[in-house]
Amino acid sequence: MPELPDIEAYLTALAPRVVGQPLQHIRLASPFLLRTAQHPLTEAEGRTVRELRRIGKRIALGIDNNIWLVLHLMIAGRLHWRAPQAKLAGRNTLAAFDFPNGSLILTEAGAKRRASLHVLRGEEELRSIDPGGIDVFASDLNAFRAALTAENRTLKRALTDPRLLSGIGNAYSDEILHAAQLSPITLTHKLKPEEWDRLYSATQQTLQLWMDRLQAEAQTSFPEKVTAFREGMAVHGRYNKPCPRCGEKVQRIRYADNETNYCPRCQTNNKLLADRALSRLLGSDWPRTLDDLESLKHR
Repeated sequence: MPELPDIEAYLTALAPRVVGQPLQHIRLASPFLLRTAQHPLTEAEGRTVRELRRIGKRIALGIDNNIWLVLHLMIAGRLHWRAPQAKLAGRNTLAAFDFPNGSLILTEAGAKRRASLHVLRGEEELRSIDPGGIDVFASDLNAFRAALTAENRTLKRALTDPRLLSGIGNAYSDEILHAAQLSPITLTHKLKPEEWDRLYSATQQTLQLWMDRLQAEAQTSFPEKVTAFREGMAVHGRYNKPCPRCGEKVQRIRYADNETNYCPRCQTNNKLLADRALSRLLGSDWPRTLDDLESLKHR
């Protein structure tokens, strides 16, 4: 699932291509993509894109008549920039947004259709789809700690809860916890002050590192290979490969649709997280699917 650094890379690539350009036409290949009915798509057609925003893991295009087109790519949705009036070819193609200089194509791999498009009007309707997580770059340590201790959750769950933090998912939470040298199953109410300092710094630094890297790439070419498994990641997707810090083999926890990667030497005091107690903990603390996690709303 594209997370904060990936979404920011998309926005970097989209800004020079669509901001200030008229959205000539929206073509839907899948009627299931559109999740709202109050405002028709035609209200956005022929109007100019004035603004782009990130709302959690969503991409919002602000049109000059106060209409917002909000795309949630979910797990397998991806964006592509093609020649003007590009054909809607293949079963994975869901929609095209046509501009004079090119077409923004939305695809989604697999048979399930989880990606969504919302047509909203005004700031109030736009806020209604925001899960409510704080921006880690606009929050100090106290606000960060307050958000993550609202409930006594595992660090993995707290970091990926969209009601608590904005834009962090499975991949970058693994990288953050490795950088902070903290176990993914440590409970937030158990963290010591120095561990909160490490976690806060690791969250900002890890996200900034990948934002800088991916945005630099997006300035030269449109992000066509957005993936949760990046070359240069420390632990995510690197099961049985050496930890770049200590050389120990990276381990993993699997539960339903979720997988967590960690280094036992750096993060869990050489303990492997694979017993029955852990399974019970995961069952009570983690949603069974990433879809369930993304559907959480601000309390």
